[in-house]
Amino acid sequence: MSATFHPTDELLVAYGAGSLDEASALLVATHLALCPRCRAEVARIETLGGAMIEDLPPADLGADALASVLARLDLPPSPPKPRRPAVGSPGLPAPLRDYLPAEMEALPWKRLAAGIEQVVLLQARGIRARLLRIGAGIAVPEHGHGGMELTMVLQGGFADQGQGYARGDVAMADRQLVHSPVADRSETCLCLAVTDAPLKLTGLVGLLVNPFLDL
Repeated sequence: MSATFHPTDELLVAYGAGSLDEASALLVATHLALCPRCRAEVARIETLGGAMIEDLPPADLGADALASVLARLDLPPSPPKPRRPAVGSPGLPAPLRDYLPAEMEALPWKRLAAGIEQVVLLQARGIRARLLRIGAGIAVPEHGHGGMELTMVLQGGFADQGQGYARGDVAMADRQLVHSPVADRSETCLCLAVTDAPLKLTGLVGLLVNPFLDL
Protein backbone atom coordinates (compact mmCIF):
# COMPACT_ATOMS: atom_id res chain seq x y z
CA MET A 1 0.00 0.00 0.00
CA SER A 2 1.40 3.40 -1.01
CA ALA A 3 1.79 6.20 1.52
CA THR A 4 -0.88 8.90 1.66
CA PHE A 5 1.02 11.52 3.66
CA HIS A 6 4.51 12.47 2.52
CA PRO A 7 7.44 14.70 3.56
CA THR A 8 7.11 18.27 2.31
CA ASP A 9 8.73 19.38 -0.94
CA GLU A 10 11.18 21.43 1.13
CA LEU A 11 12.32 18.31 2.98
CA LEU A 12 12.71 16.34 -0.25
CA VAL A 13 14.73 19.15 -1.86
CA ALA A 14 16.99 19.41 1.21
CA TYR A 15 17.43 15.63 1.22
CA GLY A 16 18.32 15.61 -2.49
CA ALA A 17 20.81 18.42 -1.89
CA GLY A 18 22.38 16.59 1.06
CA SER A 19 21.67 19.47 3.45
CA LEU A 20 19.36 17.74 5.94
CA ASP A 21 20.49 16.92 9.46
CA GLU A 22 21.19 13.22 10.04
CA ALA A 23 18.00 12.47 11.99
CA SER A 24 15.68 14.08 9.43
CA ALA A 25 17.63 12.47 6.58
CA LEU A 26 17.13 9.08 8.24
CA LEU A 27 13.37 9.59 8.37
CA VAL A 28 13.19 10.75 4.74
CA ALA A 29 15.37 7.84 3.57
CA THR A 30 13.15 5.41 5.47
CA HIS A 31 10.07 6.91 3.83
CA LEU A 32 11.69 6.74 0.38
CA ALA A 33 12.26 3.01 0.86
CA LEU A 34 8.46 2.60 1.02
CA CYS A 35 7.30 5.35 -1.34
CA PRO A 36 7.94 5.12 -5.12
CA ARG A 37 6.39 8.55 -5.67
CA CYS A 38 8.85 10.34 -3.40
CA ARG A 39 11.79 8.28 -4.70
CA ALA A 40 10.98 9.50 -8.20
CA GLU A 41 10.70 13.10 -6.97
CA VAL A 42 14.09 12.97 -5.23
CA ALA A 43 15.66 11.46 -8.37
CA ARG A 44 14.20 14.36 -10.37
CA ILE A 45 15.58 16.87 -7.86
CA GLU A 46 19.04 15.30 -7.98
CA THR A 47 19.03 15.28 -11.79
CA LEU A 48 17.98 18.93 -11.89
CA GLY A 49 20.67 19.86 -9.38
CA GLY A 50 23.33 18.08 -11.43
CA ALA A 51 22.24 19.90 -14.58
CA MET A 52 22.41 23.26 -12.79
CA ILE A 53 25.97 22.54 -11.61
CA GLU A 54 27.04 21.63 -15.16
CA ASP A 55 25.71 24.99 -16.39
CA LEU A 56 27.76 27.00 -13.90
CA PRO A 57 30.73 28.90 -15.37
CA PRO A 58 34.15 27.47 -14.43
CA ALA A 59 35.72 29.10 -11.40
CA ASP A 60 39.31 30.33 -11.31
CA LEU A 61 41.54 28.32 -8.99
CA GLY A 62 43.80 30.03 -6.51
CA ALA A 63 47.54 30.00 -6.99
CA ASP A 64 47.98 27.47 -4.18
CA ALA A 65 45.20 25.08 -5.33
CA LEU A 66 47.57 22.48 -6.83
CA ALA A 67 49.84 22.53 -3.79
CA SER A 68 46.82 22.06 -1.50
CA VAL A 69 45.61 19.01 -3.45
CA LEU A 70 49.08 17.45 -3.49
CA ALA A 71 49.40 17.99 0.26
CA ARG A 72 46.11 16.19 0.83
CA LEU A 73 47.32 13.23 -1.22
CA ASP A 74 50.19 12.82 1.23
CA LEU A 75 47.85 12.55 4.23
CA PRO A 76 47.10 9.07 5.62
CA PRO A 77 43.60 7.81 4.73
CA SER A 78 40.86 8.37 7.28
CA PRO A 79 39.91 5.22 9.18
CA PRO A 80 36.61 3.74 7.98
CA LYS A 81 33.59 4.38 10.16
CA PRO A 82 32.67 1.32 12.20
CA ARG A 83 29.63 -0.38 10.72
CA ARG A 84 27.03 -1.80 13.01
CA PRO A 85 26.28 -5.49 12.57
CA ALA A 86 23.30 -6.27 10.38
CA VAL A 87 20.15 -6.68 12.42
CA GLY A 88 17.49 -9.12 11.34
CA SER A 89 14.36 -6.96 11.38
CA PRO A 90 12.88 -7.76 7.98
CA GLY A 91 9.79 -5.61 8.51
CA LEU A 92 11.86 -2.44 8.79
CA PRO A 93 13.20 -0.50 5.77
CA ALA A 94 16.94 -0.94 5.17
CA PRO A 95 17.97 2.68 5.98
CA LEU A 96 16.51 2.30 9.47
CA ARG A 97 17.90 -1.19 10.08
CA ASP A 98 21.42 0.22 9.71
CA TYR A 99 20.82 2.34 12.82
CA LEU A 100 19.62 -0.48 15.06
CA PRO A 101 22.29 -1.89 17.39
CA ALA A 102 20.25 -5.02 18.16
CA GLU A 103 17.07 -6.93 17.41
CA MET A 104 13.87 -5.01 18.17
CA GLU A 105 13.09 -6.81 21.41
CA ALA A 106 16.70 -6.48 22.59
CA LEU A 107 16.74 -2.70 22.19
CA PRO A 108 16.90 -0.61 25.40
CA TRP A 109 13.22 0.36 25.41
CA LYS A 110 12.35 3.03 27.98
CA ARG A 111 8.82 3.34 29.36
CA LEU A 112 7.31 6.80 28.90
CA ALA A 113 3.74 6.05 30.00
CA ALA A 114 1.40 3.09 30.23
CA GLY A 115 1.69 1.23 26.92
CA ILE A 116 4.22 3.68 25.41
CA GLU A 117 7.97 3.05 25.04
CA GLN A 118 10.84 4.70 23.20
CA VAL A 119 14.40 4.05 22.07
CA VAL A 120 16.62 6.99 21.10
CA LEU A 121 18.60 6.08 17.97
CA LEU A 122 20.63 9.25 17.53
CA GLN A 123 20.86 12.78 18.84
CA ALA A 124 22.97 15.68 17.62
CA ARG A 125 22.67 19.45 18.02
CA GLY A 126 19.34 19.08 19.78
CA ILE A 127 17.74 17.04 16.98
CA ARG A 128 16.70 13.54 17.99
CA ALA A 129 15.50 10.43 16.18
CA ARG A 130 13.74 7.73 18.17
CA LEU A 131 11.54 4.71 17.82
CA LEU A 132 8.17 4.94 19.54
CA ARG A 133 6.15 1.82 20.35
CA ILE A 134 2.53 2.45 21.32
CA GLY A 135 0.19 -0.33 22.38
CA ALA A 136 -2.96 -1.05 20.39
CA GLY A 137 -5.69 1.46 21.21
CA ILE A 138 -3.43 3.52 23.49
CA ALA A 139 -3.76 7.32 23.38
CA VAL A 140 -0.58 9.36 23.65
CA PRO A 141 -1.05 11.91 26.48
CA GLU A 142 -2.05 15.34 25.18
CA HIS A 143 1.04 17.41 24.43
CA GLY A 144 2.40 20.38 22.54
CA HIS A 145 5.73 20.91 20.80
CA GLY A 146 8.71 23.12 21.44
CA GLY A 147 9.58 22.91 17.74
CA MET A 148 8.94 20.64 14.76
CA GLU A 149 8.10 16.94 14.94
CA LEU A 150 8.09 14.41 12.09
CA THR A 151 6.51 11.02 12.75
CA MET A 152 6.59 8.13 10.28
CA VAL A 153 4.54 4.97 10.75
CA LEU A 154 6.52 1.73 10.46
CA GLN A 155 3.88 -0.71 11.69
CA GLY A 156 0.21 -0.43 12.55
CA GLY A 157 -1.23 3.07 12.47
CA PHE A 158 -2.71 5.92 14.47
CA ALA A 159 -5.45 8.53 14.27
CA ASP A 160 -4.80 12.22 14.86
CA GLN A 161 -6.79 15.39 14.19
CA GLY A 162 -9.35 13.49 12.13
CA GLN A 163 -6.74 11.79 9.91
CA GLY A 164 -5.62 8.18 9.84
CA TYR A 165 -1.92 7.39 9.35
CA ALA A 166 -0.70 3.98 8.17
CA ARG A 167 2.62 2.34 7.28
CA GLY A 168 4.84 4.74 5.33
CA ASP A 169 2.84 7.87 6.17
CA VAL A 170 4.59 10.92 7.62
CA ALA A 171 2.79 13.26 10.04
CA MET A 172 4.11 16.74 10.78
CA ALA A 173 3.52 18.85 13.89
CA ASP A 174 4.67 22.33 14.87
CA ARG A 175 4.50 24.69 17.84
CA GLN A 176 0.84 25.49 17.19
CA LEU A 177 -0.38 21.90 17.44
CA VAL A 178 -1.61 20.38 20.69
CA HIS A 179 -2.84 16.83 20.19
CA SER A 180 -3.30 13.32 21.53
CA PRO A 181 -2.76 10.70 18.78
CA VAL A 182 -4.41 7.31 19.32
CA ALA A 183 -2.92 4.03 18.08
CA ASP A 184 -5.17 1.79 16.02
CA ARG A 185 -6.90 -0.95 17.99
CA SER A 186 -5.81 -3.69 15.59
CA GLU A 187 -2.10 -3.85 16.51
CA THR A 188 0.84 -2.15 18.19
CA CYS A 189 1.92 1.06 16.46
CA LEU A 190 5.63 1.46 15.76
CA CYS A 191 6.87 4.87 14.61
CA LEU A 192 10.09 6.69 13.81
CA ALA A 193 9.91 10.21 15.26
CA VAL A 194 12.26 13.16 14.76
CA THR A 195 12.08 16.25 16.99
CA ASP A 196 14.19 19.39 17.23
CA ALA A 197 12.86 20.39 20.67
CA PRO A 198 11.25 18.59 23.62
CA LEU A 199 7.55 17.71 23.70
CA LYS A 200 5.49 19.28 26.47
CA LEU A 201 2.62 17.50 28.21
CA THR A 202 -0.33 19.79 28.87
CA GLY A 203 -2.32 20.47 32.02
CA LEU A 204 -1.36 20.23 35.67
CA VAL A 205 0.16 16.78 35.23
CA GLY A 206 2.40 18.15 32.50
CA LEU A 207 3.62 20.96 34.73
CA LEU A 208 4.57 18.40 37.36
CA VAL A 209 6.22 15.75 35.21
CA ASN A 210 7.67 17.58 32.18
CA PRO A 211 10.99 18.31 33.95
CA PHE A 212 11.46 14.59 34.61
CA LEU A 213 10.40 13.11 31.26
CA ASP A 214 12.82 12.40 28.43
CA LEU A 215 10.62 13.77 25.65
